[in-house]
Amino acid sequence: MSSDAAGGQRSINYTRGDAAAAAMPTSSPFVGDSGGGAGSPIRVDRMVREHGRRYDIFASDAMDTDAASASAGAFAVDGVQSPGRASPANMEDAGGAAAGHAARPPLAGSRSGFRRLGLRGMKQRLLVVANRLPVSANRRGEDQWSLEISAGGLVSALLGVKDVDAKWIGWAGVNVPDEVGQRALTKALAEKRCIPVFLDEEIVHQYYNGYCNNILWPLFHYLGLPQEDRLATTRNFESQFDAYKRANQMFADVVYQHYQEGDVIWCHDYHLMFLPKCLKDHDINMKVGWFLHTPFPSSEIYRTLPSRLELLRSVLCADLVGFHTYDYARHFVSACTRILGLEGTPEGVEDQGRLTRVAAFPIGIDSDRFKRALELPAVKRHISELTQRFAGRKVMLGVDRLDMIKGIPQKILAFEKFLEENPYWNDKVVLLQIAVPTRTDVPEYQKLTSQVHEIVGRINGRFGTLTAVPIHHLDRSLDFHALCALYAVTDVALVTSLRDGMNLVSYEYVACQGSKKGVLILSEFAGAAQSLGAGAILVNPWNITEVADSIRHALTMQPDEREKRHRHNYAHVTTHTAQDWAETFVFELNDTVAEALLRTRQVPPGLPSQTAIQQYLRSKNRLLILGFNSTLTEPVESSGRRGGDQIKEMELKLHPDLKGPLRALCEDERTTVIVLSGSDRSVLDENFGEFKMWLAAEHGMFLRPTYGEWMTTMPEHLNMDWVDSVKHVFEYFTERTPRSHFEHRETSFVWNYKYADVEFGRLQARDMLQHLWTGPISNAAVDVVQGSRSVEVRSVGVTKGAAIDRILGEIVHSENMVTPIDYVLCIGHFLGKDEDIYVFFDPEYPSESKIKPEGGSASLDRRPNGRPPSNGRSSSRNPQSRTQKAQQAASERSSSSSHSGASSNHDWREGSSVLDLKGENYFSCAVGRKRSNARYLLSSSEEVVSFLKELATATAGFQSSCADYMFLDRQ
Repeated sequence: MSSDAAGGQRSINYTRGDAAAAAMPTSSPFVGDSGGGAGSPIRVDRMVREHGRRYDIFASDAMDTDAASASAGAFAVDGVQSPGRASPANMEDAGGAAAGHAARPPLAGSRSGFRRLGLRGMKQRLLVVANRLPVSANRRGEDQWSLEISAGGLVSALLGVKDVDAKWIGWAGVNVPDEVGQRALTKALAEKRCIPVFLDEEIVHQYYNGYCNNILWPLFHYLGLPQEDRLATTRNFESQFDAYKRANQMFADVVYQHYQEGDVIWCHDYHLMFLPKCLKDHDINMKVGWFLHTPFPSSEIYRTLPSRLELLRSVLCADLVGFHTYDYARHFVSACTRILGLEGTPEGVEDQGRLTRVAAFPIGIDSDRFKRALELPAVKRHISELTQRFAGRKVMLGVDRLDMIKGIPQKILAFEKFLEENPYWNDKVVLLQIAVPTRTDVPEYQKLTSQVHEIVGRINGRFGTLTAVPIHHLDRSLDFHALCALYAVTDVALVTSLRDGMNLVSYEYVACQGSKKGVLILSEFAGAAQSLGAGAILVNPWNITEVADSIRHALTMQPDEREKRHRHNYAHVTTHTAQDWAETFVFELNDTVAEALLRTRQVPPGLPSQTAIQQYLRSKNRLLILGFNSTLTEPVESSGRRGGDQIKEMELKLHPDLKGPLRALCEDERTTVIVLSGSDRSVLDENFGEFKMWLAAEHGMFLRPTYGEWMTTMPEHLNMDWVDSVKHVFEYFTERTPRSHFEHRETSFVWNYKYADVEFGRLQARDMLQHLWTGPISNAAVDVVQGSRSVEVRSVGVTKGAAIDRILGEIVHSENMVTPIDYVLCIGHFLGKDEDIYVFFDPEYPSESKIKPEGGSASLDRRPNGRPPSNGRSSSRNPQSRTQKAQQAASERSSSSSHSGASSNHDWREGSSVLDLKGENYFSCAVGRKRSNARYLLSSSEEVVSFLKELATATAGFQSSCADYMFLDRQ
């Protein structure tokens, strides 16, 4: 969000104003918006009970604000404003006087009373990292510096909060190339609890003026990416992004130097989107939060950014990601799901079991400061002068930075239309527009300034009088007292931003309207609209007629309506403080980290590769069960395209680096290798036909021995009447869902919408399930298995766990296996429905969960078109404990065998009886699924490749040493 008062010189344009009014000084302190807080009280209370303690910590700033900024010394953390000159004043886009105020987020209820029960005796260190420090530094000599601290923005938010030890890390806004100057400035800043990051002029030019202000800021405010001619002024995009990453790493390096275990690190704004990754790469246990003070655009806008992938993944490294409004949080989650293909949840974004919490934390102001100011003699004197000056006229006020997103031309044109349509008001209303110049060296801003002056001049010429000065331009600041007085006498405030992260001018105006009860006209595109919309008149600033009508409504509004509207907004503004905002965010960050620790304890540990290899070498008869897709497959680079490269990803290919290791493992006489996959038989033949291994296709329903023919493991007599009707449903939804596809296998149908629009795909999947359950499969013996982006309909009992004992029986019979299997390694990226295979082998589970009832028998039908058994409908969506899943797996296996009508040449006990497995020799490993029944975890197929290479190398070395030993023994 930008704030609307850049520090430094301000220009004031008065439409229909008096010359005397122009003499007013101009300065202001403004800050962010209000809105809603964080997680739900129920969740937080639960966490408190679990951990037996409460955090009462807080943090920082009202960064993006929109009020006329304070005088020259005022600072605002640089995220607050629209890109302006690199000066501390410009950084705080709303007045330096206003402190950020935290309103409750729409996502969760209030819990202010709860937060105050924290451990007051504890102090937690907070490292606030922002592009700019809250200081204005001026060099007075070789080793002398003068510093001026701002009272607004981030500073105000933290000053009002107790029990936190906060330090600031950021750029001081000046180039200090010499070591003497750097040491002196560092020492001077240390007294203000500030730590500098020294950026040279080239980095500032490319990183700040280039990537931040010319790329990210316009994009986040829906202005789009710059054209080539604008990019040329700061070199090219690639060099700017490289500078951006280098600058973020420089901030991270300073954080490393001052970080202590347990510190909370709060990163601010679009300048530091790469910082969370840098910090987590250094220490995964750091508590890192990131807050954006501007809007976050819709995914369709954001996806145009060339560096979209890197920035999203970096921000997701943070534990907690905060925005001012729910809309911005929703846009961020949508970008992660649509661009990265990750899973969005009510809590945030989930990636391979790791959850990044995403929530709305609307900011606010220090309303008490404004209320106290109205009692000061200087302010009362200003109020008296303004009341006399504008006696007999209604006062309308606009306070903005002179920026494209503030809608100043649209506002003034709407006022002109109002005067045209309501001549009665020509001499009875005055519009005071404070327009603070920013980025005066940029052609677009120069053009905007000329445009505003032209419109103001035309209005003053058409509707002015001999006693009114057409336009007043003040090249100096409006001080805080004068600004509060101006708020107090204003009848109607106009905030018509075309796009604003929050805009706290509206908050400041309401805070100063305790007695007058003025009317607020507020743009629906400002973040503040989500908090003050009930009491304000919301407008579309692009609709000049609508704004003109709203001005008339505001000026003629009845007292009782004004009272109701004001009462609502005043209550909101005065009950949400900047300190609440900061406190809520840091509390939520601590809470999120604590929850993550609980989840981490439930995640399987990494595979102990050396132990697994040692046990493998010591064993006499080994069984290796390997999945295929996302386990042994070659990764496909998608370059961030929506859904990835569909053609390449659909063509499953064995990872080229695995051919050698697999061949070595398969040739070992003491090792039996099975590739168990849901893929079709032709896919497995194409990829593994050359290897001496067993292949099990369609979740084990079809089995092919080494160099043999395919056979089915399922009974002959099955009712498959559901197949045709299910096929019609899948075809229908494939046609109406772009980039979706379905596969028809012998025992199942799979509809995949991985490459489709994620939200549309989910809606279609939900609709498909309704069609299936009410029609084709209402009475059919099938299971419906839902993946993250797929829907599968299988015959009942078709799971990898249900098939593995029959597969073992066939292997034992075919190979005349006598030596018991004393080592099992099972690695795969399996659906939850198929993870019963992990339970099947696990010696820690009771044997009754893996024993079939008497009378059950497995059968192998060597005809290629055998069909699976029938048993009734089931669903895989209900959560179960591992023991429950084991029992379900046993039930399904017994059901499958009990329905077998064919005779068998061998009994199922041949497969089970050959197992002589102890716990230390069983290694089940999930690939990329942190929520799993497996004992261990490998994060990706690349880790599988590395492990199998190690295993093959160790096997070759072991065989060589054994051969040498036998040769010496014969000698």
